[in-house]
Amino acid sequence: MGSASRQALASAKAELSALGGQASLDTAQQLFEAARVIDGQAQLRSALADPSAEADLKRALVARVFGPFGEPAKRLLTVVVGHRWSSPSDLVAGIEEVGVRAIAASAPECVSLETELQAFGAVVASDAQLELALGSKLAAADSKVALVQRLLEGKASAETLAILRQLIAHPRGRRIPELVRFAAGVVADQGGFTIATVSVAAPLAPGQLDRLRSALSRQYSRPVSVNVLIDPSLLGGMRLHVGDEVIDGTVSARLSDLKLQLAS
Repeated sequence: MGSASRQALASAKAELSALGGQASLDTAQQLFEAARVIDGQAQLRSALADPSAEADLKRALVARVFGPFGEPAKRLLTVVVGHRWSSPSDLVAGIEEVGVRAIAASAPECVSLETELQAFGAVVASDAQLELALGSKLAAADSKVALVQRLLEGKASAETLAILRQLIAHPRGRRIPELVRFAAGVVADQGGFTIATVSVAAPLAPGQLDRLRSALSRQYSRPVSVNVLIDPSLLGGMRLHVGDEVIDGTVSARLSDLKLQLAS
């Protein structure tokens, strides 16, 4: 996102915090619906993202189009469109993110959204056919959502299902691993921590995992949840993925670099 979009999103996050317990799963689902409607109507999207348009006019447009929504969703949408966004696509992405944050903020304490999302991501990553079925541009969105419902029935919360239904049906060019990382990262940030995904050739010893978690928490100045992925093809070392930052210290990466140097 551009600078203007980040500032607009920060204002929306502040409004979500101000709503406190008023935000709910219904609020999030209405925000997801708004994102879909705006994304699907170019004229509406352009009008709401137009930096030259008066904020009051955009708020009035939101009131007309999304009048039946609950007050929390309308308040959040009003704040979103009242700020300048770097692009129309950022506006849609911002509304979607606020929806995910609303779910994270209102989910019961017994529900671990991050764990459920990452478990889903691991299942998809281990099954190439499943990843192809969910990521195919040729498959209808409804059929992909139905597949997710069947996979997670009785295994995931309503909150996790709501997030995945939105992202799987409307990926906007993102692949399944990217969608899961996005959702888990937003959930973690809303909860005050960061997710680090560590890919290694063999399982880490408990002491190694504890030291890594402590080092990352110091580095990012907040608690870090470490998700470990085992990939024997890496040969050794580790690949660290935190948000948009990737640090690749694997043996396979070093060998690839060496091959490139020799080829040149």
